[in-house]
Amino acid sequence: MNSILEDFRTATKKFAKEQLSENAKEFDENEQIDPSMIEKLKEQGYTSMMYPAEYGGAEVGLDIVCSVVEEIAKYCASTAITLVGHLTGSVACLVGGTDEQKERFVYPNETKHNIFAISISEPGAGSDVTSISATAQKKDGGYVLNGNKCFVTNGGLADIYVVFARTDKNDRKGGLSAFIVPKETVGLHVGKKEKKMGLRGSYTTDLYLENAWIPEDQLIGNEGDGFSIIERTMDRTRVVVAAHALGIASGAVEYAVNYANERKQFGRSIGEFQGLQFMLADMAIKEESARRMVYYAAEQVINKNKNATYYSSIAKTTASDAAMEITTNAVQVLGGAGYIRDYPVERMMRDAKVTQIFEGTNQIQRMIIAKYKLNKK
Repeated sequence: MNSILEDFRTATKKFAKEQLSENAKEFDENEQIDPSMIEKLKEQGYTSMMYPAEYGGAEVGLDIVCSVVEEIAKYCASTAITLVGHLTGSVACLVGGTDEQKERFVYPNETKHNIFAISISEPGAGSDVTSISATAQKKDGGYVLNGNKCFVTNGGLADIYVVFARTDKNDRKGGLSAFIVPKETVGLHVGKKEKKMGLRGSYTTDLYLENAWIPEDQLIGNEGDGFSIIERTMDRTRVVVAAHALGIASGAVEYAVNYANERKQFGRSIGEFQGLQFMLADMAIKEESARRMVYYAAEQVINKNKNATYYSSIAKTTASDAAMEITTNAVQVLGGAGYIRDYPVERMMRDAKVTQIFEGTNQIQRMIIAKYKLNKK
């Protein structure tokens, strides 16, 4: 592990333990993150860590981004996914936007430090983004957007929404375009916060577009670039989502091990019983296997490996499946206490489930992996 990565991980570990270990339960129960936490993420440089150094960013590699997200998710998955949602939206602008758009909307300065959200999913378009039905019609030097979006991470919290809409109804894949939509846009309405199983501290809402007029200079790239922007964005952020799942898994392992050392039954710690040792060993094996896969995939993206998508899909699937199994077993290690909200593992178990669903379900990831292998033969 290089020294820069280790320095970032150490600093983030300290930040997350001090700022989040005591607040995560409150965020979960109140179903919202304290706004001051968003400001702390900004102050730490996490919201701008992927931006160029000359524009106020840290310009760190994807491996460092993964380490930051992993350490934050270890203590509070809701805070981590809020950061991931912002990174995903801003990366869409970084990969497809003009220099003027980046300076105007993305890069922070003395008067702004925008938080982003990306809006792709719709009631009838989840894994199949080519089914997007929201429309963008040219009018008066811009575009009029109409449609309903759902499952928008950072909905109601974001300053900028990156919205994908259809500019050509006859071309399912090539007819998608991406737009920068500031929160104050007339005709943009944020729906109620969803009541979720997990990640309850994060904001997830619907988004409604009713004759929302967007200037032409807020189109990202060209008309029809939307699908490509989604692909290029997800190629970079899918491994970050994998790191998010890894962080949840790591937090559960750590807590379960500490509990097993402290909890006494039959005159000795429960960690001394072989049956439980095997369970903890399996949890550790899955955690470490997922960690190696996540950072290997990040390395492939950094090196622009043509098969990076394949490795990112494996990392996302491996880490999220591991997170679900590990957190379930962590609850088992704690026994009845694991089922009580006074202990964090029940929250971790709830948080872990959605990592198998968002950023492309694990069934979709397996389709990507299988197609790669079949085409290789």
